[in-house]
This record gives sequence, C-alpha cells and structure tokens, in this order.
Amino acid sequence: MKDFGAVLETSRRAEGLTQAELAERAGVTQAAVHRYEKESRVPSDDVVERLARALGLTRAFFVHAGRVEGAMAVDAHMRRQQTAKPTAWRKLEARLNVLRMHTGMLYEEISLSAVHRLPTFDPLDVSPAEAARLVRMQWRLPVGPVRNLTAWLESAGCLVIEEDFGTSRVDGLTQWVSDHPLILVNAQSATDRKRMTLAHELGHLVLHSADVTPHIELEATEFGAEFLMPAEVIGPQLRNLSLGVLMDLKREWGVSIQALIERAFGLGLVTEQKRTALYKALSARGWRVREPVSDELAREQPTLTSDIAEAMAQRGLTPEQIAALAGWADPARNTLFVAPSRPLRAVR
Repeated sequence: MKDFGAVLETSRRAEGLTQAELAERAGVTQAAVHRYEKESRVPSDDVVERLARALGLTRAFFVHAGRVEGAMAVDAHMRRQQTAKPTAWRKLEARLNVLRMHTGMLYEEISLSAVHRLPTFDPLDVSPAEAARLVRMQWRLPVGPVRNLTAWLESAGCLVIEEDFGTSRVDGLTQWVSDHPLILVNAQSATDRKRMTLAHELGHLVLHSADVTPHIELEATEFGAEFLMPAEVIGPQLRNLSLGVLMDLKREWGVSIQALIERAFGLGLVTEQKRTALYKALSARGWRVREPVSDELAREQPTLTSDIAEAMAQRGLTPEQIAALAGWADPARNTLFVAPSRPLRAVR
C-alpha cells in the first residue's frame, strides 16, 4: 500500500492518539507502530485490519487514501498565529488530511456539479483586491454585503466543514479534493469571524493554488477584505466612525468591528490616531475579546455534505454503505455525509 506509513500516522494524529495508545487498541507493540509509520516494516493484512479497526477506518481507506499533503499556507498561518502550539497545528492538519481522504473516496463514486467556477489568478499579475472584484463579478454577487458566504462557496463546489478545533488560536485550513476544495473552519468562532476566515481561505484558493509569494497571508487578507467589503461600496460608510456606527455596520456587512476599523484604516479613511482611539474604546468595554452584535448575525450553516448524502440515499444507498464508501468502518463515525432526517407524516 503506497504511503501507508504516512496515512497511518496522519490518521492517528487526527484521532489525538499516541503510538502507544494506538498500539494498545490494535493489539500490537508501540515499536511496531513506529516502524509501520516510518515504513521500515510492512504490516501483515491481519495487522492492517486491526490498525484500521482501532482507528474506526476500513482497510480500503489505507489503500485509496492517497498522499498526505500540507494545508494551504499552513506555515504562514503558523507564523502569524504564534500563540497556537505546533502540536495543535499538526493535529488539525492531520484532521484536514483525513477529511480530504474520506471525501476523495466518496468523490470516486459521485460526480459533483458546481453552479459556479472557482477561478485562479497569478498574484504577480493580479492584485488581491482586483482578484476579489473579478470573483464577485464572475459569481454575479449583488452589490454590497455578501449574504450567506457559505452558500456561495458551496455553489462553487467548496466543501465547508465546521469542527471544534479545541483552540481559538486557529481559524481555518484548506486543501483541494480533486477539482474541489475543502475548507475546515473553527466552530468556536463567532459568525463574523467565520465569514472572514472563509473569505481569507478563498483568497488562498484563488491566488495561491499554483504560485505563492512571500506575502501570502497579507494577500489573502486583502482579498478577503475586498471580497466582503468592496471599497467602492463601503468606503463612504467608513468616514465618520463611532462605536455606534460600527455596530450598525457590523449588522449590515456581517464582519467584525475590528475588521471594519482595519478596512477604514487600510483605505485611508481614518487616521492612525483615530484607529488607536477606537481600539482603546473597544478595550475599555471588553470588546476586543468578545464583540457585541455577533449573536445577532444570521448563522451560516453548511449544507453541501448533507446534500451529497441525500443524493446518495435517493440512489438507494444506506448509511452503512455511504460510510463504507468514504472509508469509515463504523457508520456512527460518519458525521459528515448524513442525509437530513425527514419528519414523519401521519397517514390518514
């Protein structure tokens, strides 16, 4: 099995298990697990089955999982968010890989047709702001705020998955699954922060799928700001800012107060002194950590995974069969591709 060791290690990390814990579950030694992961020893078919069962996976998962890959811009993410431990990043990247592998196996059985195309641009030729404007035009977004960004992403074939990261220091990660991207976003985050994370990751997909630059994080942030807050539209609203105005703008645009302040400053519409004064006002009220109004924003719920599951169920596949196709040994572990339950109707 090609890349068995890397897939085994990634699956173990995604579960948060040590080599010793996996060994105990599978009935092998820790030294054996170490050798399997380093590919200095090839496990027997029986051992592969036991390791797979211990991880809740099928043997087919290890056969078809494919190569382990890094999340897009993960190194730059880590440098920017230095307060998150490297172990947390490694576990989340492992989780992202495992989800990509499950999804890739399922995509072998279905054809995903997207309404919109996800364009890509060379960041050396097209500025992040211009790329954001081009994507908005290509997707034919209405002028003004982006309503339900998650739905727009899913319409372009982006699989959006929310999970509790166990830390607030990491917002999101992304990888490609065949021709479609998968974005993993932190379920702990408030709606406004999730939206900015999604726009940021979209910037990486659009600008950095083929080429990267030394400034990929700044470019993705600039893309996200223009995508969610187009300068020509929001600019006139950012000239005379107060906390009250900022809260109203947050309700309208679905982004954080701090993102609005940074947008105004980046467009040269507020001075450094005004920016500092606004942040001090936020800090005095304890709003730098937890902003007001976030609970008023409409929560965006990803639906593409359940839509895929429903389509497969309509083809006559059972939950057990769907889970097996995606590489889960236990259907209960499949929390992604689950068809929505329908309310029972009384028959008269």
